Amino acid sequence: MSPHPDSRAVAERAMADLTNVLTRTSDHRVLNVQCRHAHHLAAVYDTPRGLVYRATTGPHAHGSKDYVDTAHDGAGHRRRFTDLLEPGPLVVDEVPAWCDCGLWSLSRADLLARTRDGGGTVHLP
Repeated sequence: MSPHPDSRAVAERAMADLTNVLTRTSDHRVLNVQCRHAHHLAAVYDTPRGLVYRATTGPHAHGSKDYVDTAHDGAGHRRRFTDLLEPGPLVVDEVPAWCDCGLWSLSRADLLARTRDGGGTVHLP
């Protein structure tokens, strides 16, 4: 479950608002999450509506200059998962992420703690 029933819609609007202003979305990124092979798994953005978690599930490019290989993306299964990061009552702690290494499950609480510790880039084992 999400922090509140429409938290995913609020998070999507918050990200859309970031791209509607004269700034790059990356200017608001406070945390990057990468696997041990430096594949991009997820990011946390600071928005006026709160911290937003965003991950692309399914095959996708891993960086701003990377391109999806046709063999990896032929099925077209990628989707964006966007939600407010703040936990609330009855909120599932785990959020999904994906890279070529496979499916990941990340902890909201851990991501929040890492943003409070200054953010940056987190490399998972």
